[in-house]
Amino acid sequence: MLGHIESFDEKTQTGVIKFEEAFYEFHKDQWTADAAPKAGDDVDFDHEDGAVTEVSPVGAYLYETRPVKSRIVAGLLGLVLGAAGIHRMYLGFWGIGIAQLVITYITGGFGVIWGFADGVLIITGHIHKDAKGRHLK
Repeated sequence: MLGHIESFDEKTQTGVIKFEEAFYEFHKDQWTADAAPKAGDDVDFDHEDGAVTEVSPVGAYLYETRPVKSRIVAGLLGLVLGAAGIHRMYLGFWGIGIAQLVITYITGGFGVIWGFADGVLIITGHIHKDAKGRHLK
């Protein structure tokens, strides 16, 4: 089955795979690739009686991503709180969000223009993906 790694803990060497609305736990011993698994990886996995038996990474093109973040929420956050970069942080772009906050502080408030423009671009559909490449709802 094709799934998506929701989380992976390096200390315990265990992770969680999400397939549709079900969750499956796996251990690194079941991982077939050389590179370590990480949250966000798309995987092909086998299971018997709810227990994962083997996990292999696959190309992202095989797994249809579903929108998670709302375009309207992100756009409104940009229009109202854009100076603080909250809309970018909501979409997962933490670096850009913090940069917007710093620019607004350094310029004495003129950074609000950047956040407002982002809000308009999000609402009009010009910015249409979150940090993980998923389209906005």
